[in-house]
Amino acid sequence: DFYTAAMDSATIEKLGYTPIKADLEKIKQVNSVQALLDQIAYMRTSGIASPMFGLGIGQDRKNVTKYLVNISQGGTSLGDRDYYLRDDPQSVKIRAAYNTYMVKLFSLVGYSEAEAQQKATTVFNLEKQFATAQMSRIEMRDQYKTYNKLTVAEFNKVTPSINWTTYLPKFKIKGQDTVLVNSLSFFKTLDGMLATVPMADWKSYLEWNVIRGAAGNLSSPFVKASFAFTQAQTGQKVQTPRWQTMSSLTDRTIGELLGQLYVAKYFKPDAKVRMDAMIENLRKAFEIRINGLEWMSAATKKSALEKLRAFTPKVGYTTKWRNYDGLVIKNNTYFDNLRNASVWAYNENVNQLGKPRDKTRFGMTPPTVNASYSPTSNEIVFPAGILQFPFFDPNADDAVNYGGIGAVIGHEMSHGFDDTGSQYDKDGNLKNWWTDEDRAKFNEKTKALGDQFSAYTVVDTIHVLGKLTMGENIGDLGGLNAAYTAFKMTNQGQSNEKIDGFTPDQRFFLSWAQVWRGNILPEAAAQLIKTDSHSPGPYRTIGAPVNMDAWYKAFDIQPGDKLYKKPEDRIRIW
Repeated sequence: DFYTAAMDSATIEKLGYTPIKADLEKIKQVNSVQALLDQIAYMRTSGIASPMFGLGIGQDRKNVTKYLVNISQGGTSLGDRDYYLRDDPQSVKIRAAYNTYMVKLFSLVGYSEAEAQQKATTVFNLEKQFATAQMSRIEMRDQYKTYNKLTVAEFNKVTPSINWTTYLPKFKIKGQDTVLVNSLSFFKTLDGMLATVPMADWKSYLEWNVIRGAAGNLSSPFVKASFAFTQAQTGQKVQTPRWQTMSSLTDRTIGELLGQLYVAKYFKPDAKVRMDAMIENLRKAFEIRINGLEWMSAATKKSALEKLRAFTPKVGYTTKWRNYDGLVIKNNTYFDNLRNASVWAYNENVNQLGKPRDKTRFGMTPPTVNASYSPTSNEIVFPAGILQFPFFDPNADDAVNYGGIGAVIGHEMSHGFDDTGSQYDKDGNLKNWWTDEDRAKFNEKTKALGDQFSAYTVVDTIHVLGKLTMGENIGDLGGLNAAYTAFKMTNQGQSNEKIDGFTPDQRFFLSWAQVWRGNILPEAAAQLIKTDSHSPGPYRTIGAPVNMDAWYKAFDIQPGDKLYKKPEDRIRIW
C-alpha cells in the first residue's frame, strides 16, 4: 500500500502543495517566543521537520543501560556548516544554488518573486548564525567534548529563554530530570537569537522547514526544483527513476516489512552459516594480531582482548521483526502515509525511555548495503543487503570472500579500536581502559595515518580530511590486515594455486580493490569530502594495502613504483 500510494503520480500532481497548506497557515499564528517554541515541538512530534535543534532518545554513553534525552546542535539545511562560512568556489556555488532553490520553493507556495527573495535571504542569514555556533564535524568526533550531562534545571540556566521543565513534555517526554547536550555553546547562542531575531524572520524560517521537508514528496514543480538543487551539489545528470526512489523510501519507512520479503528471496540460511564462521575466524585473527602488538603493554592488551571477546555479531536480519502496530498506511494517501510513519518512528524512539535496551534491534533494515559497529552496544551488524556480490558470494573462493566481506567484518571490528571506539570499554561505556603511554603511542600511529590520507588530492586542490576520515581509515587498515591474517589460516591461503592466472594473495587484494574502486562526479566528490567520514573509494582502495608487506610481495612492488612506501614508513596499528 505504501509503495502503491507513492507511485500514484496523478493524485500527487492534483494535490500540488495542498498537503502543507495547513502547516503554513499554522505558522502565521506564531506571535511570541513561547508560541515559536511550541510550534517547533509540534513540528517535531507531528513528523513535519526538526527546526532549530535536534532532539531524540539515546543511550547514556557513560552508563549504557540507561536511555537519556539527547539534545543536539542543528538549525541548518545545507550539508555542512562550511557551506555557510567559507568562500571557496564550491561553497560560493552551492550558496547561489541554495538561494535559487529557496526562491523557487517560496514562489511555488504563492509568494511573489520579491517576497520569495526576501524570505530566502532572511532564512539564509538565520541559518548562517546557527552554522557559526555549531561545532565542526571534526570537533563532533570528540566523545568527551560532546558529552554534557545536565539536570533539566541546569540546562534551564544555559537557555533562560527556554524552560525545559515545561518544554520537554511538549515533545511527549515526561518525568525526565536529566538531559545530554552535545554543544552548550550552541544553545547559548540559540538563546541569544531567541531574544534578538524578529518574529517575522523566525516565521519565514519555520515556513522554509515545512516546504523544504515536503518538497520532494509534492507535485512535479517541487520535485524538479529539489532535483535542480541536488544537481548543483552532486553533479547528478539524470533524475533517479521514481520507482527506484520510492523503493528506497519504502525501505527507509517500513523496512522490516519489506525486509522479510527480501530475506525470503535473497538471503539463504547457508549464507548465514558461512558468515558466522567467517566472523569467528576474523575474531581469532584479531586476537592473534592484538597478542602480537609490540607497541602495546600487557595491561592494555588484556582489556582489548576482553572487549574483542565481548563483541556481539548480528547477521542478516533481526530475530524479532517490528510489527508497526498503530501505523496507518493507505494505498491512496502518500503524503499522509509519510507523516504517519514519521510520527510512529518518533513515538517509538521516545517510548524507549525507562525501558531496557532491546538487544534484538538491528539499527538497519535487511536490504541495506552497509555494515556497522556500535560503540555503546559493542556489536557488529551485517544486514542481508551487504551479504551479496561483490562483498560476499557463497560460491566464491576464500580469497575473494576474505578480501571482500572478510575485510568488512574486520573493518567493523576495528571500529571498536579506532580513535573514538577505543574510548569505550567492553560493556559499551565511555571509560578509559588504556595506559597513558599506550594511548600516546596509538595517537602517534593514527596521526601518521591521518597525514597519509590528508596528502591525497580529490578534486583540484581539495584534499581528503585525514582527521574527519580517521575512524574509517583505521577501520580499513585494521580490517584488511585482520582479514588477511584470517585468510592465511584457510587451505587456499596456505597454498599457491592460481585461479584465472592470479595467486591466492593477488585474488585477496583484487577482491578488496573491486569492492571500493569506483567513479564519482567531481561535484559529488567535493561534497563528500566535507560531509562523509569515509575517504573516497579510490583512496580506500590503496590507502590500506600500501601499508601491508603482503601486498608488496603479492604484486612485486619495488622502490620507484608509484605507490611504493619504504618498510619503515608503513603504518601498523592493529
